[in-house]
Amino acid sequence: MALYSDKVMDHFMNPRNVGELELPDGIGEVGNPVCGDMMTFMITVKDNRIEDVKFKTFGCGAAIAVSSMVSEMAKGKTLEEAMKITNAMVAEELGGLPKNKLHCSNLGADALHKAIEDYRERRDSGEPVKKKVREEKKVSLEKCPYCEQAVESTTPICTTCKIQFAVCPECGKLAATSLDTCPHCGARLTAEKR
Repeated sequence: MALYSDKVMDHFMNPRNVGELELPDGIGEVGNPVCGDMMTFMITVKDNRIEDVKFKTFGCGAAIAVSSMVSEMAKGKTLEEAMKITNAMVAEELGGLPKNKLHCSNLGADALHKAIEDYRERRDSGEPVKKKVREEKKVSLEKCPYCEQAVESTTPICTTCKIQFAVCPECGKLAATSLDTCPHCGARLTAEKR
């Protein structure tokens, strides 16, 4: 039996809704320091419905597939319906996930829920709902995005995780050389594998 379903592989190889919204109504960020997965969801809301959703995920194939599926499940839903999306629903929609990857589906739902909560807090506080995405700091080759440990600058390898990195030519962020597409922006990675 294959480790991942065809649907997981499809959402990993062809993720939907990757990127960022220029003026999101809500932003939700979650991360798991144990596995290193990091997810950011951005939403726009119109008439209590999620009009658009984008995500940026740094993590394994399951994390990327989960983010893609959560974004598809949330688009067009009311805020209340989207808040009911659970990790079990996400895993089921993907045709199942290996036990050791189920936490990814929880992270995806959590990031979406945080984006909705962010929107509601801003709306209820009277702050302008639309907000510019914060300027991202330039990625330094000194720290691993998974474990925050040193990355050797001559050959970008994390001394703890032993993961090799390349800088994405599109967004300038670190991406594992084992990936074909950047987990942050979806660009094709053409850097040589060391």
